[in-house]
Amino acid sequence: MTDHAVAVVRAGALTTVQDLGRFGHAHLGVGRSGALDEPAARLVNRLVGNPEGAAVLETTVNGCAVRPRRAVTVAVGGAPCPVTVDGRPAAWGAPVRVPAGALLELGPATYGVRSYLALAGGVAVEPVLGSRATDLLSGLGPGLLTDGVVLPLGTPVGAPGRVDGVVPWSGPSAELVLRIRFGPRADWFTAAALGTLVAGGHRVSAASNRIGMRLEGPALQRAQEGELPSEGMVLGAVQVPPDGCPVVFLADHPTTGGYPVVAVVDVRDLPGAAQAGPGTPVRFVPV
Repeated sequence: MTDHAVAVVRAGALTTVQDLGRFGHAHLGVGRSGALDEPAARLVNRLVGNPEGAAVLETTVNGCAVRPRRAVTVAVGGAPCPVTVDGRPAAWGAPVRVPAGALLELGPATYGVRSYLALAGGVAVEPVLGSRATDLLSGLGPGLLTDGVVLPLGTPVGAPGRVDGVVPWSGPSAELVLRIRFGPRADWFTAAALGTLVAGGHRVSAASNRIGMRLEGPALQRAQEGELPSEGMVLGAVQVPPDGCPVVFLADHPTTGGYPVVAVVDVRDLPGAAQAGPGTPVRFVPV
């Protein structure tokens, strides 16, 4: 293993390698995957001089700790969290130079769910179907990070980006507002159910993951019984399983499904969904 690498000291609750995802393979049953908070991943890459599509580390809730084998410039963004180098406080949302052998630690998110760590050169694991992203549903890409894993890094290609003032980040608000278009199977639900969906009575469930944001709250009543044949699923689809509680499909969603899709979320609102913790109220707004 080359010394241009980083060793994982503490993997955290769920840390994965992510880039902007793999495209063009849904007809083969392979979904997109990629960073859930894509704007955050793009930003930290720019801060260290990487192309926006370079692979980064996506942490969940409690961060991670890594030790580079060679000095490297890093940046942490997404959900704000304490950042330390060998125990000394370092900047969040700005380029930081980490010496060889030093311990870089991302602490628990102070708000939000997912933080992003970019390293100059990007995480250079072997691409699968054109992407280095970990897909939890299909198992493609590198596995979940575990303590002791060593990840190769690519060669830095650009100078670290300048930061003037506060790094922009669309952090979670008291209420998650998701713009939707009804359909394609809205006719499978009663008019009262469609009213319930937009009434604002749902909250994010702790059972949410990279596959989908599960919601708790009033069940949506169907107007039709039975099940659909499996049909294609898209990012942001609001699928309703038999218990009537909606699920908003995120980056690792299946490419087909048989439960009716009552609406589809505007993809521009999905980074907010990636950062909404359990209990966050959700309001769907038809557009």
